[in-house]
Amino acid sequence: MSTPVSKSQGQIGSLLTSAFFVVAGVVTLYDTTGYTDRDSQVFPMTVAILLIITAGISFITRFLKPSDEGGFGTGIWWRRVLLIVTMLLACFAMPHVGFLPAGAIAFAGGLIAAMHDDWSKSTILLYWGAGAVIMLAFFALFKFVLLVPLP
Repeated sequence: MSTPVSKSQGQIGSLLTSAFFVVAGVVTLYDTTGYTDRDSQVFPMTVAILLIITAGISFITRFLKPSDEGGFGTGIWWRRVLLIVTMLLACFAMPHVGFLPAGAIAFAGGLIAAMHDDWSKSTILLYWGAGAVIMLAFFALFKFVLLVPLP
């Protein structure tokens, strides 16, 4: 009995995704070798190494123990697209508009993509208020505690 196409595509998709993140980690790790300031290498190198390790474990696990589970599964496609587009938009906007407005773009897109319940006045106030507090806290942490120059 043959495996349905959608099931085997989940397996292949998982392997390809893991391989992509291993390659992205290697490229990022290589890119950090060109940084002149040793302090600016620490965070990207750490993230790249963790990305290579976790994606490598995912790849090996999925390769050695194939599973029909995985892939994109079921769900609403526009939410996934919205999340990716807003994250990219925030990345490209940050040098031009600054940390807080770009963070607001990312937060708004992520919130809209993740919100499956009905919107009420209380949820709008609660989520947007919490988002503002979180963004301001991260801004203060990076700017005043860690002394990271922000755009």
